[in-house]
Amino acid sequence: MDIEAEIRALQLDSAEDNNDVVNPEDAKLEKVEKEDEVEVEVEVEGMKDEVHGRSQPGQAEPKVKNKEVVALEDAEAQEEMEANKKRHLNVVFIGHVDAGKSTTGGQILFLSGQVDDRTIHKYEKEAKDKSRESWYMAYIMDTNEEERVKGKTVEVGRAHFETETTRFTILDAPGHKSYVPNMISGASQADIGVLVISARKGEFETGYERGGQTREHVQLAKTLGVAKLLVVVNKMDDPTVNWSKERYDEIESKMTPFLKSSGYNVKKDVQFLPISGLLGSNMKTRVDKSICSWWNGPCLFEALDCIEVPLRDPKGPFRMPIIDKFKDMGTVVMGKVESGSVCEGDSLLVMPNKAQVKVVAVYCDESKVRCAGPGENLRVRLSGIEEEDILSGFVLSSVVKPIPAVTEFTAQLQILELLENAIFTAGYKAVLHVHSVVEECEIVELLQQIDPKTRKPMKKKVLFVKNGAVVVCRVQVNNSICVEKFSDFPQLGRFTLRTEGKTIAVGKVTDLPVA
Repeated sequence: MDIEAEIRALQLDSAEDNNDVVNPEDAKLEKVEKEDEVEVEVEVEGMKDEVHGRSQPGQAEPKVKNKEVVALEDAEAQEEMEANKKRHLNVVFIGHVDAGKSTTGGQILFLSGQVDDRTIHKYEKEAKDKSRESWYMAYIMDTNEEERVKGKTVEVGRAHFETETTRFTILDAPGHKSYVPNMISGASQADIGVLVISARKGEFETGYERGGQTREHVQLAKTLGVAKLLVVVNKMDDPTVNWSKERYDEIESKMTPFLKSSGYNVKKDVQFLPISGLLGSNMKTRVDKSICSWWNGPCLFEALDCIEVPLRDPKGPFRMPIIDKFKDMGTVVMGKVESGSVCEGDSLLVMPNKAQVKVVAVYCDESKVRCAGPGENLRVRLSGIEEEDILSGFVLSSVVKPIPAVTEFTAQLQILELLENAIFTAGYKAVLHVHSVVEECEIVELLQQIDPKTRKPMKKKVLFVKNGAVVVCRVQVNNSICVEKFSDFPQLGRFTLRTEGKTIAVGKVTDLPVA
């Protein structure tokens, strides 16, 4: 991995790294270390001046200290390289309310050994006491009381599990339309998506029809950079389905055209598979032929393992949008690294307020690490800034090439579905969601309309547009926000516009004002 190479470059190469062949640098280091040991022994015997002809005692002491530091750093680097051997993927679970996202996520954690039988029995009893026997697996992901009482995910649940080749971070997004802003926050941190669809009679239809969250979640996921989708058809064990191939085929045939219209290449980027989240069927191991004779494809774990990791640049300018912050022996910020790498001791900027900070510690998956690269969800402890001076949506950025901070930008928008009787024109107000930023905005000018067939600008002046239109416009926000051009940093240059709880447009930043 690139990050391993970087970490290795920061440390002194050990003989093991070179297959026990000692290079000249190693030989020099070994010679110096042996001299150190001789000096210490001689000094203890009170004979140092006679042997070395030096008159100042204590000169060997700093060398011994350096040797110990080198050994400690080398051990830490080795540990870190071991931990980072596996590739890492962030997976967001999306879909309509009650499709079984939290239950599927909980089952994954149980099957991968993250949750023991005792905990499961405790959750079973708790769910039974609430007369919600089938919810117990969801309790693994839905940890607060409000979520358990309502049976609805509110916050984005976060958990970790591993297969033989990959470390996964699970992001369990809310499915209810009231919590779409939280779902956007989860999807903006993800590399791949698992779209959970209920096969139960009537439930797929409710989620898929206009107003259902299946459609909105797919469009949002694509806009927020979730390039690959696993579409899991859940509840195949339900009595109304009974692992029916006809029902599975019906759902796949209805979803495929919609996924294409949302921008997904179905052949390359989308994979369908049937599961039972509650029973764990076709998840860690392939479903038994006696249960489902027609399925010859992979199980969920196999499908996740086969997904390609998106290309990331560990040497690019550092970018980490901040999704949360808190106090803990200093100021700690949370977020996903979109570009570059961070190491303990680095100097960085918190944008847009240009506060210079120093990295005190880096935590990845609860473990303290020396360095971390792109794609990792981190907690970073900072010095030089107070917690109250940071807001969600700020970006931890490199000093040499900081992220632009703007109050206006040019964007290309695709209008999805406006509110009834609404006209999209200059003066239109909405709420902008870009990476972890949520900010009120106004369309100040429509510059040109794009012909959807030719993808070229239309000549006539545009005053307003309707549903389905693609338009280039100037967008203004109330407060300074951090964004990048989509062509430079896709994750930091794509956004959605929402109004009155509904996603009305998706867009990408095409130009920024000259600083």
